[in-house]
Amino acid sequence: METKILSEIGLTQGEIKVYLGLLRTGSTSTGPLAKESGVSRSKLYIIVDKLEKKGFASHFEKNGVKYFQAVEPEKINDYLSQKEEDLKKLGRDFNAFLPKLNEFYGKTKEQQNVAIYQGIKGLKVAHEHVYLKVGKGEEYLYLGIPAYQPSEHHRYWQKDHLRRAKVGIKTRMLFNRDADIKTLKNRMSYGLADARYMPTDVITPAYFLIYKDTVMVGIASSQPIAIEIISPEIADSFRSYFEAFWKESKKIRK
Repeated sequence: METKILSEIGLTQGEIKVYLGLLRTGSTSTGPLAKESGVSRSKLYIIVDKLEKKGFASHFEKNGVKYFQAVEPEKINDYLSQKEEDLKKLGRDFNAFLPKLNEFYGKTKEQQNVAIYQGIKGLKVAHEHVYLKVGKGEEYLYLGIPAYQPSEHHRYWQKDHLRRAKVGIKTRMLFNRDADIKTLKNRMSYGLADARYMPTDVITPAYFLIYKDTVMVGIASSQPIAIEIISPEIADSFRSYFEAFWKESKKIRK
């Protein structure tokens, strides 16, 4: 018999055995129930007590003997409704407590100035942090974007530039000189963006995202790595490097 649904709604394997045993035997004492369910008598009282608290069973006494019985299966809906109400209440309580958790998180986050993210999902998480700090009319900078980027990365950047332009965030990007001109023109086509070549022939697989007090060092590959550094001093230093290179760069016709 398939009992997965009973497990999913919150019954343990022992509770499932006893509940099904009660359904098959009707009102019963511990002896027949232990035989039918395959659960030892020493555990039956504990399990039945849990079933009663969940609303799946009840008991009565007759001639000094305790008998147990299952409640109607339809009553399980009452149990599910109660779980739903409990979950809603838990959600309300959690939302009330959330500001305190964020307060603790903020205090510890200030101490964690470096974070490492791996894989395309990690890269996306690191880049998504831009939207937590950069607002409409502000900008982020990319320095030394390499020519090689997996196709999945290109698809992500294209979608992200649509989002960026929609919320009014500007960007300036400096690509390595071996990058395809089509890539630069594509990035500029989304608006509020200016893409140029680095004014140097230095080629490196690493690139730098700079915004507010943050620098992200990225390594483009099929398994990318992103190192996020939160430091106003470091961010200002990389911003100065970027502006020096930008000043020497040449505008590209769209």
